[in-house]
Amino acid sequence: MKKILIAVFIAAGLLGSSCKKALDYTPTGVLSSSDLTSPEAIEGLVTAAYAAIGNGDMIGPIYSNWAYGSVRSDDAYKGGGGTGDVGEIDAMEHYNLVTPTMGAFVTRSWQNLFKSISRANVALRAVNTLDAAVFPKKNERLAELKFLRAHSYFTMKLLYKNVPIFDETASDEEILKTSNTLANDEAWNRIAADFQYAIDNLPAQQLLIGRASKLAAQGYLAKLRLYQAYEQNEQHKVTSISQARLQEVVTLAEAVIASGKYSLSNDIAQNFLPEFENGPESIFAIQFTINDGTSAGRLSFEDGLNYPHGAPQYGCCGFHAPSQNLVNAHSTDADGLPKFLSFNNANVDLATATVDPRLDHTVGIDGHPYKYDNTKPFSNSWVRDAGVYGNFHSMRYQQLANSASYFKLGPFMGTAKNYDILRLDDIMLILAEAYIELGQQDKALPLINAIRKRAGASTGRLKKVDGSFASNYNVKEYAAGWSKDFARMALQWERRLEFATEGSRFFDLVRWGIAEQTLNAYLSVEKTKRSFLTTAKFTAGRDEYLPVPQSEITFTNGLYKQNPGY
Repeated sequence: MKKILIAVFIAAGLLGSSCKKALDYTPTGVLSSSDLTSPEAIEGLVTAAYAAIGNGDMIGPIYSNWAYGSVRSDDAYKGGGGTGDVGEIDAMEHYNLVTPTMGAFVTRSWQNLFKSISRANVALRAVNTLDAAVFPKKNERLAELKFLRAHSYFTMKLLYKNVPIFDETASDEEILKTSNTLANDEAWNRIAADFQYAIDNLPAQQLLIGRASKLAAQGYLAKLRLYQAYEQNEQHKVTSISQARLQEVVTLAEAVIASGKYSLSNDIAQNFLPEFENGPESIFAIQFTINDGTSAGRLSFEDGLNYPHGAPQYGCCGFHAPSQNLVNAHSTDADGLPKFLSFNNANVDLATATVDPRLDHTVGIDGHPYKYDNTKPFSNSWVRDAGVYGNFHSMRYQQLANSASYFKLGPFMGTAKNYDILRLDDIMLILAEAYIELGQQDKALPLINAIRKRAGASTGRLKKVDGSFASNYNVKEYAAGWSKDFARMALQWERRLEFATEGSRFFDLVRWGIAEQTLNAYLSVEKTKRSFLTTAKFTAGRDEYLPVPQSEITFTNGLYKQNPGY
């Protein structure tokens, strides 16, 4: 472990002081494809490409979107020790303070994502040097590598929208001449082509856990086509929803579900506990390990800032504080349904109100079990800066200090818990969304109700020491006969609660074309509760995406074009 972290910290210093940019990157720790001739050596490159999608860091995340998709939404505040503590996240939370010259996060994630793309391209070139007679797994490995590359490009599209896209056949000179001005639809199609190759060349499921499969590629392509269906103009405004793309989503997502290979976990808690990783709901996950026979293991540190600050078993750093708005959104009416229009009229009284059980799977609340340990309930004394960010704390991606997956180095926490990139609950709600926008909302009803039924059954780990439940739970299914508009509202609500603080909320709002109206309405209320947000404002046509890092524009002599508004 120490060897890994020392390397990470050294690399951080070098990146901060060097003028070397992402496109000028040669992967470290692997040989170039020209040095490899044996199938065994090339298999090592494939493994290195898998490792690369988990090689982000705390200030350059590439798989945990807590800063990009949760704090930038109405789900959470930055947290930590005041607004100046890792101030770039504070800038993202304000939207209007984000600049193209921000060295951490905006620039670092761009670089780390291109490193993962470079790892895939190096391996692809190497695999292509071998004949299938010598390397029988050739097409399968090519498909896995294209899946991994598509995953990284998909993430870049969500974050930056306008990115340069090139494949393993591009020379260094051609890469430096590749602009980021590809039409939005064409960019999506190029990424989709990699997923389609994976669909055509991979088995439905892999014998070896962690490898990409045909079903994972189908699910991921369904997700991509859903984003692509919401057609945006150059100012990021959703101008139409493609019915043809939605039908593709339906075909792909139905195939994944109909395979019968996946099922919802009995308790949503199982998605966030290491003893249940790679379970029936997980479709594709980044694999992490500890005590694996290597000198250091392989841990995830991207959520390392997000543990309670005052708790003696943790001590740092208090980031990622769920918003009052998110807590209020879990309140339910007498029928066990969301309070769509009135949920935020007043702060929910957790002593008397009824709530969706997912609240206590997501938010650390004073006196409630923390991460299912009722012997050490969450305490307001664990909160680092309650005067700025309130008393709530995120919980889904944290692990207990006595977990076999947990590791602490200095003030920072890492975990060997795998990181799900694609789960069945996501595919079910992707399919439900496509049905609704196709005017087939009755088909969406059983999918959404299955998610709600599972939520209602996920209470077994939410009891206090005396056996009473932490909150008053009441969540019920929707009745048949709903309209398209009501079904859409229910779907959007369900996605928020099902993936709360997992980093998808902001990207959902942008996809639906409602980011500006939702987030400015959120801010107008939050400013009365959280004074640090006084100057925050979301500007449509700008803040849907991060800026292209200025360092990359400079490095390409202006070939890259900046996103609107920056």
